[in-house]
Amino acid sequence: MSAVKKTGEDRQPGDLRPEELIERMIRVDHAGEFGAVRIYEGQYAVLKKTEDAETIEHMKEQEEVHRDTFNKLLVERRVRPTALTPIWNVAGFALGAGTALLGKEAAMACTEAVEEVIDEHYQQQLDQLGEDEAELKEVIQKFRDEEIEHRDIAREKGAAEAPGYELLTTAVKTGSKLAIWLSSRI
Repeated sequence: MSAVKKTGEDRQPGDLRPEELIERMIRVDHAGEFGAVRIYEGQYAVLKKTEDAETIEHMKEQEEVHRDTFNKLLVERRVRPTALTPIWNVAGFALGAGTALLGKEAAMACTEAVEEVIDEHYQQQLDQLGEDEAELKEVIQKFRDEEIEHRDIAREKGAAEAPGYELLTTAVKTGSKLAIWLSSRI
């Protein structure tokens, strides 16, 4: 009979304590979901009169649920949000609107790139969490599944047809990874 895995039980010297790990997870996930809402708001502002408006609205509504859930977790767990929220407010909207101005395909390439990074990010968190954080694992798994859905929708809607697809998605992925690193720490 195997023992129940606890969060942080396999940590090495210098690794975060379990409490610090959870705080970082909640902080960065809140920042990411806040940024995602702003990206979709930017896309919607540009594409609201197109056939893709309903799709963007659907994804934005799911992200709002994610953001609101992490808002509650910030309070319940007494975790401070990232100090970078004002930057993500502007940067998220600008990224969404800017890519949408390049065309629907570019907006979808942005979505695909962001959601690929978030899929990996959430999977890493799931791998770190133990059964002592079953509720948080369940939330993250549900949200990861929805992020994968968004990525797949973006692919179906022509992300790969965006002008400069490789350059665009590489830049968005790099920016997303940097935002994750910064938001977990600042």
